[in-house]
Amino acid sequence: MSHNRSVTPRELANSICETLQRNGHHALLVGGCVRDLLLGREPADYDVTTEATPERVLELFPESIAVGAQFGVVLVPRDGLKVEVATFRSEGGYSDGRHPDQVIFSKTPEEDVQRRDFTINGLLMCHDTGEILDFVGGRADLNSGVIRAIGDPDRRFAEDKLRMMRAVRFAARFGFEIEHKTFGAIRRHAGAVTDVSAERLREELTTLLTEGAARTGFELLEKSWLLSIVLPEIAAMKGVPQPPQFHPEGDVWIHTLLMIEGLPAGTSPTLAWGALLHDVGKPPTFKPASETGDRIRFDHHVDVGVRIAEAICRRYRFANEETEQILALVANHMRFMDVNRMRTSTLKRFVRLPRFEEHLELHRLDCLSSHRNLDSYGAVQRFLAETPAEEVRPQRVLTGTDLREMGYIPGPVFSEILRVVEDAQLERQIASKEEAQEFVRKKFALKRAKA
Repeated sequence: MSHNRSVTPRELANSICETLQRNGHHALLVGGCVRDLLLGREPADYDVTTEATPERVLELFPESIAVGAQFGVVLVPRDGLKVEVATFRSEGGYSDGRHPDQVIFSKTPEEDVQRRDFTINGLLMCHDTGEILDFVGGRADLNSGVIRAIGDPDRRFAEDKLRMMRAVRFAARFGFEIEHKTFGAIRRHAGAVTDVSAERLREELTTLLTEGAARTGFELLEKSWLLSIVLPEIAAMKGVPQPPQFHPEGDVWIHTLLMIEGLPAGTSPTLAWGALLHDVGKPPTFKPASETGDRIRFDHHVDVGVRIAEAICRRYRFANEETEQILALVANHMRFMDVNRMRTSTLKRFVRLPRFEEHLELHRLDCLSSHRNLDSYGAVQRFLAETPAEEVRPQRVLTGTDLREMGYIPGPVFSEILRVVEDAQLERQIASKEEAQEFVRKKFALKRAKA
C-alpha cells in the first residue's frame, strides 16, 4: 500500500484480512460494516473476525493494542484509523450482564455469530469476493426491515442489557420494525436496563437523539416500556394537556416529540438534549383552568425544569460544560417571548449567551411545534443581522481601575456601577470614557461620599 495517501478504513480491513490469510488463518468482515455495505451506507468502522488467537494477532500486527484480549479483541491502528480484530468465540454465561464469565474461543464463524446481538449484525463477508456468509437469517431480516435477536431474545438481553436500547436505536435509524418476540423480551427485561452504566446509557440516548430519527426512537422507547425506566421525567409528559390557544398540537409529550422530530442528523448533543428537556418542568407544575380561573397554567415551569434537567444531567454524568449549556437552553427558552419588549441592553446581553445559535434554533423548533408564530425569531434574526458585533460586545468604556482613579473604593458597589455603565453603553447613551465618567459622577455621587 503506497504511503503517499492515507488508507481508507476498508483498505485497512482488507489488508488485515490478507495478512491473516497469508499466515494460514481465516479472516472475515463482520457485523455493522457488512450490514451497512448491504444497505448501501458507508460503514463508520470495520470489524474483522478470525480464528487466530489474540496472542497470534498481536504477533502478526506489532503495532496492535490488546484492548480486550481477555474477550478476544485486538485493535489494529494505522494512519489514524483503527480496525477491531476479534477471535471467533462461542457463548459463555454473562453473570454481570455485560462481560462473558469465560471466553471459549471457537474454530468456526458459525459458532461465533450465534453470540452476537441481532441477525442484521450477524452477517459475515469475504473481504475480496464480497461473498456473504449468513448463518442467522440476517439477509432476509435486512431485506424485510426487521430487528430480530439472534437465538433466544431473553438470553441475548440478559447478557447485555444495553442491547435493548440498541434494538430501539437500530429500528429508529433504519426505519425497521422490532420483531414481536424480540420486542416482548425487551418489555420483560426493561426494568433491568438500569444495570447498564450511566455513561453507556447516555451515549445510547444521545445517539438516538442526534441521528435524525429521534421522534421514532422515543416513541419506540415509550412503547417498549424503556422510557419510564431511563427517563421517567419524559414519560411523565404523556397526557399532560396544554392551553390549546398556544399549543394546538396537543399534550406536552406530543409537543416534545414534534420538537425532537425537527432535529436533523448531526445535531449537536446539547441542542438535542435541550429540545428534549425544555418543557420537562411542565408535568409537575400543571394547573387546570378550573384551578387558575382562566386557562391551563404551568407557573415556574422553567425554574422547576432547570432543576429536573440538572438532576438528569447528573444522573447520566454529563460533562460540566455540556450540563451548563443544556441548563442554559432550558432556562432561557421562554425569554424569546419578550424580545420585542426588551431594552436594547437586555437584548444585547441575551444574544451574547454562549452558543446563542442553539438557543435560537431551540426557539424556532418550539414555535414550529406549537403555535407556529415566528415573529420573535424573525426579530432576533434581524437584530443580529443589523447589529455589528462591536455594538453587541463593545470594548468597555470604563474599568475598575478608572473607578479607583475617580476615588471610588473597591467593593460590591463596583460591579453595580460597571454594569450600569455597560447598560448605558449598550443603550448607546454613552460612547466614550469621558461621557462614562460624567455619567458615573451624576448617578453615583452619594455612593462615593458614603463609601
